[in-house]
Amino acid sequence: MPAYPFDPPDASVLPSRLYPLEAEAALAALAVMAEEWQSESAPVRYRQDRDVVLADARTLLDRYGPTARYWTNATAAASDPAPDFLAAGLQGTESHGFLTSEYLNGLDLFEDLGLIAVSDDEVGVFWSIGAY
Repeated sequence: MPAYPFDPPDASVLPSRLYPLEAEAALAALAVMAEEWQSESAPVRYRQDRDVVLADARTLLDRYGPTARYWTNATAAASDPAPDFLAAGLQGTESHGFLTSEYLNGLDLFEDLGLIAVSDDEVGVFWSIGAY
């Protein structure tokens, strides 16, 4: 399966599965990707190192510059380009899935949160995948 773990969508469906994000929401989305999908004992919002996690996420996104544009598959951004990902964490993040529907080699992929950063020079794709 050359596209595993992602089902390659037709380009025409991307606008219906990706939502624009403001920069601070993109930062928070990237930060919560540090959480565990199923057994998170300390969501980013409660961690003592919360500011460090956010600073690390900012370092990654700063690469794309101040005019970067961001998109996510999180449905929370469908009606608001600035959802509070830190408050929700991964557990509260519903998304349009891009994962394969296959159960392969004992790995069941069932949740995902993606962030796409676009600058004039490059594209960054960040993804967190829940599996068991």
